Amino acid sequence: MITASPTGDARQPFWTTRYGIATPVATETAAARSLQLYGEWAEQETTLLSGLVDEGHTVLEFGGDYAAHALWMAQAVGPAGQVHVAEPRRIRFQQACANVAINGLDNVFTHPVWLGKGKGQVSLASVLPGTRAGDEKVRLATVDSLRLDALHLLKVNQSHALVDLLAGAGDTIRTHRPLVYARLTGMDEARAEVDALKALGYRVWSHVPYLFNVDNHAGNDTNVFPGMVQQNVIAAPADGTFEFADRLEL
Repeated sequence: MITASPTGDARQPFWTTRYGIATPVATETAAARSLQLYGEWAEQETTLLSGLVDEGHTVLEFGGDYAAHALWMAQAVGPAGQVHVAEPRRIRFQQACANVAINGLDNVFTHPVWLGKGKGQVSLASVLPGTRAGDEKVRLATVDSLRLDALHLLKVNQSHALVDLLAGAGDTIRTHRPLVYARLTGMDEARAEVDALKALGYRVWSHVPYLFNVDNHAGNDTNVFPGMVQQNVIAAPADGTFEFADRLEL
């Protein structure tokens, strides 16, 4: 009999997470280690976004994180909504697809592409500095080329991507005016990333979620991410009604 492990035991065929079951993966990334130990990943992101994602919404996520948040978003948008997950790295794409499939998520659509500002092919090494992907090639696509009928939230987890992604999403953003939630790449690129959002007519606020959640799904009180946070932003159209008064506006 196949059982799921409530404690993230890598010897078990599945991990039990807050929003579904997940196939075990190597825990060399923070997201995978968090799923194993805590049954969740970056839950404070979910806490913020849970008030912004509703039934019937369409969400686009770039950077799959093993479908950790797609499992939640699929529930949040319901059968009438859609979650699109773009993951360019071959193995991570397959791992995300596995988690989508074993949870029976009919409203999640996966795309093995790098979302940027052109089309064709690109090597991962050229778009992800320091990657160990070697000469692995991935398909380059734009957000606009996905031709989404609606878009309420654009969630960007992938580093070194936001500026070019926005450049290839102009028509989609002008048409649908989605909220944008993104992880900033780092000190050298953060200003350009924030400026790119503002250039599209967005206001931008800081969100700094801790990686460890004391109320994690597994009830594990051991903090393996002491003091570690994500440097994120939440952005909304300047002519809209969204206001994040409890956040620092950038």
